[in-house]
Amino acid sequence: MKQLLFHIGADRYALRLRDVVRVLPLLELKRLPLAPDAVAGLMDFHGQSVPVIDVSLMAGMAPGRQHFDTRILLVHYHGPDGAAHLLGLLAERVLGIADVDAAMLADSGVRAAPFLGQVASDTAGIVQLVEPDQLLSPELRAILFQPEAAAS
Repeated sequence: MKQLLFHIGADRYALRLRDVVRVLPLLELKRLPLAPDAVAGLMDFHGQSVPVIDVSLMAGMAPGRQHFDTRILLVHYHGPDGAAHLLGLLAERVLGIADVDAAMLADSGVRAAPFLGQVASDTAGIVQLVEPDQLLSPELRAILFQPEAAAS
């Protein structure tokens, strides 16, 4: 299974490549007044406003630092109602694509962060999957993605 590897702080994480729409350079974001700290801002993607969250803050760490290889990972996000949205993830030090043997994936057994999934080990250490559909709390989802009827 192909995965996009990146860092949150010193630790390696991955997204399934099928969840990734695009990898973008760090762009200037429009700040959202009164938004939770984890919301880095809004970006314009071909005329569509897309919320961007700082995955370091979502993981309970210090805000992500900007590096030469910091990127915005544009992913498919599916809410519990099945509605599909684009969501940007501000990710430190994107490493590239790796092929991980699905047989090497194991349940982490850790439930502290519901968006963290299975783990695998390789010569560089442990890598843990991020599940985009589990990233947002109901409160944050309500702030970022208004129902269609309310948006009009």
